[in-house]
Amino acid sequence: MSLELGVILETDSLDRDALLTFIRQIERLGFESFWIPELFGREPVATAGWLLGRTERIKIATGIANVYVRDAHAMALTRRTLAELSGGRFMLGLGVSNPGLNESRAHTWEPPLRKMRSYLDAMAAATMIAPEPTLPAPLHIAAHGPLLQTLGAEQADGIITYLMPPAHTEISRARIGAGTLLSVVCPFLGETDPDTARRKARKGLRYYLTLDYYHREWRRLGFDTPDFAEGGSDRLIDTLVAWGDEQALRERLEAYASAGADRVIIMPFDAARADGRDSLSLLAPAG
Repeated sequence: MSLELGVILETDSLDRDALLTFIRQIERLGFESFWIPELFGREPVATAGWLLGRTERIKIATGIANVYVRDAHAMALTRRTLAELSGGRFMLGLGVSNPGLNESRAHTWEPPLRKMRSYLDAMAAATMIAPEPTLPAPLHIAAHGPLLQTLGAEQADGIITYLMPPAHTEISRARIGAGTLLSVVCPFLGETDPDTARRKARKGLRYYLTLDYYHREWRRLGFDTPDFAEGGSDRLIDTLVAWGDEQALRERLEAYASAGADRVIIMPFDAARADGRDSLSLLAPAG
């Protein structure tokens, strides 16, 4: 299986020292990349720069940076600057977020395809007078549907999907072709008891189950309104969240690889355990 493994996690509850300890730990475990979400805590670009200066091998990525809150010229400079200063360890993940979050910050929502296309065009046209990076920063856009995925295949290095099962990965690969990188974000949980696993999974998915644009994609995969009620049906939970012993977790990785993923970005729904049975310890590339 030729598959890169990254990690994505909301780390805003960690202070500076604890954050760096965690990132260095996953670097030692052999994970290829760490992806910084943009929610309500630390600014992800500044955090990426700080982490890149304090790590050695791991790639640091925005996962994802909201295109509404930074103009395209500034983002083009960010991409090039962090690529240069990190020796090629920065990756830029971009997305449109959602209407509620953007309108609450006084931004006018636009159709996602139009917004992302104009943003990428403006980034490409930006004038930059600075040293060329040895390795440019790959550009990935968050995209689940056919229009944004096609745009990503044309104007970006890769596509990121979020909370989508291998069946969606297979569809995505067919849309974007072989030349575009495909990264998938999936929750993982090293828990073998079904009731405990599903309870923890429902807690981790609570916010996402309120968002209609996830519902639209899940409906295309055969789910319906009852699956989204009361924290999610068992079938939905088991489809979206990989849980179980090491074999079960590795089988989910294999399923994504077989469906065409180049990278699985693990969202751990469990904390580190002393016995090493948490998802990051079980799946660590370094063993």
